[in-house]
Amino acid sequence: MSPEPIYRDRAQAGKVLAIELRNTIEGRNPIILALPRGGVPVGFEVAQALHADLDIFIVRKLGVPGQEELAMGAVASGGTRVLNQSLVKQLRISPALVDRVTEKEQHELARREQLYREGRPALPLDGRTVVLVDDGLATGATMLAAARAVRTQKPQSIVVAVPVASPEACDEFREHVDQVVCAATPQPFRAVGIWYEDFSQTSDAEVRELLERSAREHVR
Repeated sequence: MSPEPIYRDRAQAGKVLAIELRNTIEGRNPIILALPRGGVPVGFEVAQALHADLDIFIVRKLGVPGQEELAMGAVASGGTRVLNQSLVKQLRISPALVDRVTEKEQHELARREQLYREGRPALPLDGRTVVLVDDGLATGATMLAAARAVRTQKPQSIVVAVPVASPEACDEFREHVDQVVCAATPQPFRAVGIWYEDFSQTSDAEVRELLERSAREHVR
């Protein structure tokens, strides 16, 4: 039997997450970095509730050739790559094949940067409290790539914030970032999508529209 969903949709999850975050980041000049696509509706609500800047941070999973859902690592904005070395070794994936998959995903990453930003430059992270937001955390490979890439831009601190996560992923991230906020950690976890009534795919158009709205309202 399927468990009862915790959230109606990503927007409601974002509102709940904002409440969890309020005391954590208030007065710390936060910037919300949402991971497209599913993290953007969540991050938008967090940024609105906390009157914070919103930007995107794109991470692409590096799928094992022939088993693309299985992540051997991830690549993030700025070119940072994180590899699951034990999996790469176990499956005997050659460095040349890893590089080929990386190059393909970097092309897609650059395409999305151009599509979503529409000429807007990335907001500087130096000295800021960066809140990395996604719609959930299962294995955490993409979020780890994001955290490592953000660290190179010298933020004051990095907070990982998600509406739902496996308890293991939530605990593991405490070693990699300054703070972790997981609004719910159901057990057994199984998958992010089962905790949402509506987990339909976020479109490119929706990502662009939310980023435009946030930029417009923040200027006003």
